[in-house]
Amino acid sequence: MTSSISSPAPSRSCLAVVLAAGEGTRMKSSKPKVLHAVANRSMLGHVLATVTAAGADRVAVVVGPDRDDVAKEARRHVADAEIFVQRERLGTGHAVLSAREALARRPDDVIVVYADTPLVSRETLSRLRAPLAQGAAIVCLGFEAQDPTGYGRLIMSGDELLDIREHKDASEAERAIRLCNGGLMALRGDIALAILDKIENRNAKQEYYLTDAVAIARALGHRAVAATVPEEEVHGVNDRAQLAQAERMIQDRLRQDAMAAGVTLVAPETVFLSYDTKLGRDVVVEPHVVFGPGVVVEDGVVVHSFSHLEGTRIAAQATIGPFARLRPGAEIGPKAKVGNFVEIKNAQLGAGAKANHLSYLGDASIGADANIGAGTITCNYDGFGKYRTEIGEGAFIGSNSSLVAPIRIGAGAFVGSGSVITDDVPGDALALGRGRQVIKEEWARNFRIESQAKKSK
Repeated sequence: MTSSISSPAPSRSCLAVVLAAGEGTRMKSSKPKVLHAVANRSMLGHVLATVTAAGADRVAVVVGPDRDDVAKEARRHVADAEIFVQRERLGTGHAVLSAREALARRPDDVIVVYADTPLVSRETLSRLRAPLAQGAAIVCLGFEAQDPTGYGRLIMSGDELLDIREHKDASEAERAIRLCNGGLMALRGDIALAILDKIENRNAKQEYYLTDAVAIARALGHRAVAATVPEEEVHGVNDRAQLAQAERMIQDRLRQDAMAAGVTLVAPETVFLSYDTKLGRDVVVEPHVVFGPGVVVEDGVVVHSFSHLEGTRIAAQATIGPFARLRPGAEIGPKAKVGNFVEIKNAQLGAGAKANHLSYLGDASIGADANIGAGTITCNYDGFGKYRTEIGEGAFIGSNSSLVAPIRIGAGAFVGSGSVITDDVPGDALALGRGRQVIKEEWARNFRIESQAKKSK
């Protein structure tokens, strides 16, 4: 039923036709369906990354009319992607033929994929291509469905694929078949157009179905086969519930990969990873941690509960959280500590430096072994521009200090608690920027007496 060949010949050229023209009306969204994200990357982005990893050297993306946003997203992931517009939505066969210009170049292999199936793997696409190098004209991707109702059935004879029968057209015997059509297809590039051009709009919806290509290829004397995958891989997204299911499945995959690589996830189901999260060995992630895109965590880091990280790099043996927020541009040095309710943005925390409590550090560089007291704020924005704060090695910033940027605090300097610092502080100096304390004896008692007397009147 499936080919035993694991990968296509490495020298074969490959065109990926990515169908991204669906309206996605069931998403109830002003945003095109394929731009909705799974693991912090658009579904279209996932599919494009997979087809290029599987060896596609040319990519054609079929979009709907006036969908410049989809075209822009495609070219963000594949700079030289060709964009073709499907002016009328007349079925999958018609959508593929919208990329006629690319198909006419007769690549060795053509793979047709859908931008709303983000879970298909590179290995699967390689297996889909492989039989083409052995003479097959068409390879269809199938799966064993738990409930095949509504799916097209793959009609097999041994290793040969005879036809794809839509559920409504299937006999009772054919409806008992559990091998269903996963939608993805590979075609031999030299005959792809000859097959596709023979698809007719003979169905009730007056649409051109790509699945008809199997019977057409066989009628022309060519061979069709199937490759199978787990049902999860061909999970398509048509509404928000299916989007959530895709998120769950890809998160499970990412978590399993992380743990297999030596990461401890204390409660895996509560940790959310991005498609590009990189975690080193012996990293420990406590429950309820969210990794946004662009996070790199080196070996031996501990990320405590309820932390949120995005666009940050954390060096080995650092400790983060709980309740820490690391925003884009945060760089945490080796053995540094970022504690509870500390927010860091576009700032570098040097080796061994500590910011343990209740601080905001933005647009700053903090030297090795510096200590940032609770309540410290770098005042980096004046309503018009951003300015930097530089804190030297071994400096000590007292609690509840405001550092008004641009400013430099020298190595080994002390800033007294409760200070507002507006001028540079030399190394090893003490800076105080607060009003002098005044004590008025008996003031509080007299105030209470006078206030009570007024209230009595």
